[in-house]
Amino acid sequence: MASFEKTDKRTHYCTELSAADIGKRVNVLGWCQRQRDLGSLIFIDLRDRTGILQLAFDEKTDREIFNMAFGVRAEYVLAASGIVRSRGEGAINHSMKTGEIEVAVDRFKILSVAETPPFEIVEDSNVNQELRLKHRYLDLRRPELQRNVIARSKISKLARDYFESQGFIDIETPTLIKPTPEGARDYLVPSRVHPGKFYALPQSPQLYKQLLMYSGFDRYFQIARCWRDEDLRADRQPEFTQIDLEMSFSDEDDIIAINEGFLKFLYKEFLGVELKTPFPRMTWREAMDRYGSDKPDTRFGMELFNISDIAAKCAFSVFSGTVEAGGSVRGINVKGGASMTRKEIDTLTEFVKTYGAKGLAWYKIADGAVSSSFAKFMTDDEIAAIVERGGIGDGDIAFFVAAKDNVVFDSLGALRVRVAKKLGILDPKVFNFLWITEFPLLEYNEEDGRFYAMHHPFTMPMEEDIPLLDTDPGAVRARAYDIVLNGTELGGGSIRIHTTEMQNMMFKSLGISEEEANEKFGFLLEAFKYGVPPHGGLAYGLDRLVALTLGLSDIRDVIAFPKAQNASEILSRCPAKADGKALEELGIKVIKEEEE
Repeated sequence: MASFEKTDKRTHYCTELSAADIGKRVNVLGWCQRQRDLGSLIFIDLRDRTGILQLAFDEKTDREIFNMAFGVRAEYVLAASGIVRSRGEGAINHSMKTGEIEVAVDRFKILSVAETPPFEIVEDSNVNQELRLKHRYLDLRRPELQRNVIARSKISKLARDYFESQGFIDIETPTLIKPTPEGARDYLVPSRVHPGKFYALPQSPQLYKQLLMYSGFDRYFQIARCWRDEDLRADRQPEFTQIDLEMSFSDEDDIIAINEGFLKFLYKEFLGVELKTPFPRMTWREAMDRYGSDKPDTRFGMELFNISDIAAKCAFSVFSGTVEAGGSVRGINVKGGASMTRKEIDTLTEFVKTYGAKGLAWYKIADGAVSSSFAKFMTDDEIAAIVERGGIGDGDIAFFVAAKDNVVFDSLGALRVRVAKKLGILDPKVFNFLWITEFPLLEYNEEDGRFYAMHHPFTMPMEEDIPLLDTDPGAVRARAYDIVLNGTELGGGSIRIHTTEMQNMMFKSLGISEEEANEKFGFLLEAFKYGVPPHGGLAYGLDRLVALTLGLSDIRDVIAFPKAQNASEILSRCPAKADGKALEELGIKVIKEEEE
């Protein structure tokens, strides 16, 4: 029978076939990538999630089937059965995995027809992002996105395999939880059963995984869905996935060792790359002083150098005035960068202004000739000291920012990466993993006039810094650590507080009263009464880990149905208005609506 029967199920995916299968009867299913009509010959490139296979129709093909193939267009869904044969020496396509073979079709069926899609389903499609998201089901047919999503699945499985092999237990934690008072904004879920009260979607399983340690499970992990109501960036989404873990009776070294083992295992199994462990460690203070960032890219130099002492008494008021006001003057030396034009320097000046800098000073030597935006205001000795401090030689250009330390670090930290990208010195085949340790425990918010936890209020301070909680809380270091890869934070964690006394000290430093602490965290403090082991943990952003492992810059390319920049989903047009009756049942009234 010419038609394709229900009993003819798929026997192979497209790229599972090779020259070793010549002579076999196979059944294949998929979409038409393209159809080529050569008169007496018709070729159809059939695409499934593995790749492309050529279907051949010729003078030996049943006329009914040949005529059906003649009418096939891009994205038609097809079923075909036939014999695998060689294409012949002159027709081999060496760029295709299945380029040596084709299927001579003798049974064929069009399962579904398709209109012309709004964009072509091809690799490296240069299509507007909004159009791609609106038709995400078409975008996901593209081979590169299918590879990304499949890679995510494989990486998730490798994570499960590794942590289970290390004695971790996969435990689900609730996704309807008590709203949290610290950190990013929660997504709130109104309760119909408890009018006027709300659940929150978890920003992380933090408190529950700590409670699991109190419960004696010892080692927990979970691939957990999390939500944060915050502004989006290329590496952020309102809903995301974490590889989350916690360990009892452990310190920083134990947790770091386990996770270095995971990354070593992952890169070996997935990429065939042998990572050298242990990874380097660097304190937060050193990272900021050397790189202006707590997630430095160490694939290149261009480290910051401090000239505040030289600039303090100079006649250039931008420098000396900043130092006098308690700020600093620091620079980076771009080796071989003296060829930059004034227009390029102006562009970089505008760039650092987005980080709060008021301007960008510069000094360069090109073929022995010096040019600078500030040298004429300084003495020869001061300039000589700056040149020596920065190691500025012929062919180099150095950039300087004078401001409060946080602005200097943000500006120069971002600038060194911007310049490195411009110079093309970032090698994507180099994987520089780095642990950043000893973060500040607290950060001061001038608007609120109070301290906030840099990570969360359950992080243990460094033992030697505990006395400073009462006298100088801003100087207290945390037993916290981040794992960084090539300038991106992959994950972070800390050793947790496990005594009532220490937790109360932390709440006091954060300005949280005993009454407020009991209201918000009473269940946790109650649990402290019954024996809590020392414990700590870490969480990876799975989306970010997958993207970096694949060499991608946008996590949307590894998420099947991501949100757009404004946290909406263009495909289904959400968020959307809720039914009036549903709102009434929840006791909610919308008092202001945006105009359509």
